[in-house]
Amino acid sequence: MAEGMEKDFFWSQKDEPHASRRRQIMASHPEVKQLFGPDHWAPAKITVVVVLQLSVAVYISNASWWTILLVSYFFGAFCNHNLFLAIHELSHNLACNSPFYNRLLGIFANLPVGIPMSVTFQKYHLEHHRYQGVDGMDMDIPSDAEGRIVTNTGFKLLWVLFQLFFYAFRPLFLNPKPPGLWEIGNLTAQVALDAALVYYAGWRALAYLILSTFVGGGIHPIAGHFISEHYVFKKGQETYSYYGPLNLLTWNVGYHNEHHDFPRIAGSRLPELKKMAPEFYEGLAYHKSWTNVIYRYVTDPTVGPFSRTKRKQRSSSSAKTE
Repeated sequence: MAEGMEKDFFWSQKDEPHASRRRQIMASHPEVKQLFGPDHWAPAKITVVVVLQLSVAVYISNASWWTILLVSYFFGAFCNHNLFLAIHELSHNLACNSPFYNRLLGIFANLPVGIPMSVTFQKYHLEHHRYQGVDGMDMDIPSDAEGRIVTNTGFKLLWVLFQLFFYAFRPLFLNPKPPGLWEIGNLTAQVALDAALVYYAGWRALAYLILSTFVGGGIHPIAGHFISEHYVFKKGQETYSYYGPLNLLTWNVGYHNEHHDFPRIAGSRLPELKKMAPEFYEGLAYHKSWTNVIYRYVTDPTVGPFSRTKRKQRSSSSAKTE
């Protein structure tokens, strides 16, 4: 175990901070209600990225593997991560007025990702909001096994490189949910697109999409938000925002305190929330660089998978208590 690295999560007896701050903001700034509701430009924005990424996949299908890898990292990763965060918006029904159309659009946005995940992501992500930090419910938090194994710089580097696999498989092992008709629809649409792409453009076209997803979720600047959002870099604070330029490509997911305070506000309007209620956010620690977040996570011996706040659903007892 690296010197200084936590041997357990930060256990808290307090409720998650966002519900109480939401009430305080609503009491002080009732005009915030004007920001509620979907971003009706979202379907158009999603369509542009889907068409662009699929077009690049076909265009690059005859290129060398090195070219495919480089384009995946420096271009495709941004597109697919943009779509992943569009799916995040859609999980909150923030593109269309109807949950039905949000789910359909989520399946469409999922296509260039190459792997079906939109419908399943929504189930677990809404629980992340409803039960933030709750042991056994919030699947955004690493498992005990991850904390015990990922204990040094080398393992942390590998963990970051493959963190999408941990996000994908952790819920299936720790809190499995039976698939429904929407998951079957998501899978069917994805398999049909992947098969058509391979048939008409070849395996390299599909490989480009998969690589764009994989490298964009690993050692890549845009993937820094996975760590920046809830890993404890300042004891006592469990959610962190980022206000840098990569928000332009990521549906303002960097405004993460703001998002958890008001999940009904579309990402495009989260900066307005911060301007309306600056006194509630100016005192909070925030990140200036997602790249630096990854670097610090990998190299700082005091930060690791256990650097998360957890709480019991009804009672809290552990060695570390806020």
